[in-house]
Amino acid sequence: MSDNKNIFHGTTICCVKKDGKVAMAGDGQVTGGQTVLKQNAVKVRRIYEDKIIAGFAGATADAFTLIEKFEEKLNKYSGNLMRGAVELAKEWRMDKYLRRLEAMMIVSDGEKVLLLTGMGDVIEPEDGIIAIGSGGNFALAAARALIKHTKMKAEDIVKEALNIAADICVYTNKSIQLEVIG
Repeated sequence: MSDNKNIFHGTTICCVKKDGKVAMAGDGQVTGGQTVLKQNAVKVRRIYEDKIIAGFAGATADAFTLIEKFEEKLNKYSGNLMRGAVELAKEWRMDKYLRRLEAMMIVSDGEKVLLLTGMGDVIEPEDGIIAIGSGGNFALAAARALIKHTKMKAEDIVKEALNIAADICVYTNKSIQLEVIG
């Protein structure tokens, strides 16, 4: 049997900050090997009293563990997104159990957009556009083109970027969940 890293695919999360709003969307597909297991999974959600949006890619149980840990940090630091993200990244990188989790997260409070990884990264994209997951590069390219060449709203850009990714990536579908903050 192959390594677990290569078995599960099927997430695309895209986030765009534009005109004082942050829109984050994710597709609903979960794939095991070459089989679609679920088409309407919710991978983008509101956390911390609905003040922060988070989207995750990776192993589902690992992603839920990270969201729980991130909410703990947000509670500890009174909803301070950057502080919570940095503290989670430090724990994620150093903790023997967390270090093995295979997931990534995009989080936003409407002001900042951050990418969190198990390598200890807390990255704020300079253009306010980020995408992760199987179709992440397709969605990222589409979002950057749409923000540059259209007058679309942030929420319309992420939806269209995910639709474009779904047309290209077999691990991405058009069952899109969207959250807007700001």
